[in-house]
Amino acid sequence: MKNLVAGVDIDRVLTSYALVDEFGKIYAKGSFPTQDSKNFRDYVARLKDEIVALANNLDTPHTITAVGIGAPNSNYYTGEIENAVNLAWKGRLPLAQELSSIFGNKPVVVTNDANAAAIGEMIYGGAKGMKDFIVITLGTGLGSGIVVGGNLLYGHDGYAGEAGHITVVRNGRECGCGRKGCLECYASSKGLKNTALELLSGTDAPSKLRKIPMEKLSSKDIAKAAKSGDAIAKKSFELTGEILGEALANLVAVSSPQAIFLCGGVANTGELILTPTRRAMEKNILPLWKGKVKLTISSLEYENAPILGAAALAIKEIEKRNVVVARRKIF
Repeated sequence: MKNLVAGVDIDRVLTSYALVDEFGKIYAKGSFPTQDSKNFRDYVARLKDEIVALANNLDTPHTITAVGIGAPNSNYYTGEIENAVNLAWKGRLPLAQELSSIFGNKPVVVTNDANAAAIGEMIYGGAKGMKDFIVITLGTGLGSGIVVGGNLLYGHDGYAGEAGHITVVRNGRECGCGRKGCLECYASSKGLKNTALELLSGTDAPSKLRKIPMEKLSSKDIAKAAKSGDAIAKKSFELTGEILGEALANLVAVSSPQAIFLCGGVANTGELILTPTRRAMEKNILPLWKGKVKLTISSLEYENAPILGAAALAIKEIEKRNVVVARRKIF
C-alpha cells in the first residue's frame, strides 16, 4: 500500500491538485476553475470530490495520508484563508477545518504559496540538506519563504516573511496592500512591466515592445525582446534586478541564509534576471557575507513547483505529528 499526500495550489484562476509520494513523484494531477463555486463550502466540497475522483482512478494501491494546500493570504497556525483580495469569498475562511471534516478527518495543513515553495525546495529541490535559506517567488506579486534552522519562519501570528512588502522606494508605486514603494511593485512580473512602460514613455528610442499594446504586454514579451538585444527590454531587467538584489542583501543581514532560490514566471527568464540581481546583491551585501550566499534559480520544475510545495507541506506536517506521538509514548 503506497502512502500518498494530496498537494493543492489555489490561485485566483485555477485550483491545481496532485497525488504525490515522499520522493516527489506525481502519480496523477488535475485542476478546476477556482471561482466556479458561488460559496466557499461548495468550493471545499468540490475540492474534496476532485481529489477523491483522482485517487479512485489510480491503478496503484494507495492511501491518502494528508492534504497540503498553498493558498493566498493563508495562515499556517489557524488553517484559514484571511481576507484574500484575489478570491471571490471574503472574510476568514476555515479551509483546513472544513476540508478535514468532510475528508475523514485527514490532516489538512495550509500556508501561503511562497512558504509552500520553500518547503518544496527543502524536501524535493536544491535546498536538500540546507537548514537556512530563502525562496523568493516572482509572479504577479512577490512572495518569500524563509527557513531558519530547518524550520519555516511563521512569526507569532503566522504571517512572517512578507518580503514583497518591504519598502524599497520611498513614496514609490502604489501597492495593492495600500502602501507605496513595496518590493513587489518593482520585482515581479507586474513590476517588470511597469518599469518597461516607464522607460518606453521616457524616450523615443526604438523598441520591439512598442508594437505590443500596453494592456497585453507581459514579462514573457519583455524577456523575448531582451534576448533579441532590445535595449529598453534589457534595461527593464537591469533595473528590476538592481532593486531585487539590494533587497536580498538586506534579507541576508536578517537571516544569514546559505542560499536564496528564485522561482516563478520572472525567474524563468534565467540569467536575464539572475545576473543583475546577483551583481546588485553582492554590491550591497555586508562584507561579512560577500561571496558566501548562493543565489540561484529553483531546481523544481516550474509547472509542478506549487503542487510539490503543497505536498511537501503535508509530508512535513505528518513528520511533526509523528514526532509528537513518539515523545508522548516515551514520557
